[in-house]
Amino acid sequence: MKYMVGSILAFFLVAPLQALEAEEFSQERFEALQAENALVLVDIFATWCPTCARQHEILADYQAEHPEVDLHILTVNYDNDRATVRRFRAPRQSTLLLFKGERQHWFSVAETRPEVIFAEINRAAAFGEE
Repeated sequence: MKYMVGSILAFFLVAPLQALEAEEFSQERFEALQAENALVLVDIFATWCPTCARQHEILADYQAEHPEVDLHILTVNYDNDRATVRRFRAPRQSTLLLFKGERQHWFSVAETRPEVIFAEINRAAAFGEE
């Protein structure tokens, strides 16, 4: 039993979870990315929200599996930034909005299916490159 616990602990020390690469939302940064025709995902989350935590895992997995996609994730704290929450008309935490340049491609609330999130990001990333 002692070796099993050590093996489990070693697994977690060797294979940490992917970290989400994101930055805090600011209107200036959002507008600058839009002007660059960048791919931007606005993530409206709450620290206490398990759905948001799952979305962050999925987004970190996406970043790890698709390093060629220049995806900028801007986070909005649902509890601390109510003005931005209202600006994006987010009905609740776990809202994701995906933009390429000034065009909004996707709006979702509580989506946790990796295949759906991956497909929407890929679709928006390819927009205008056909």
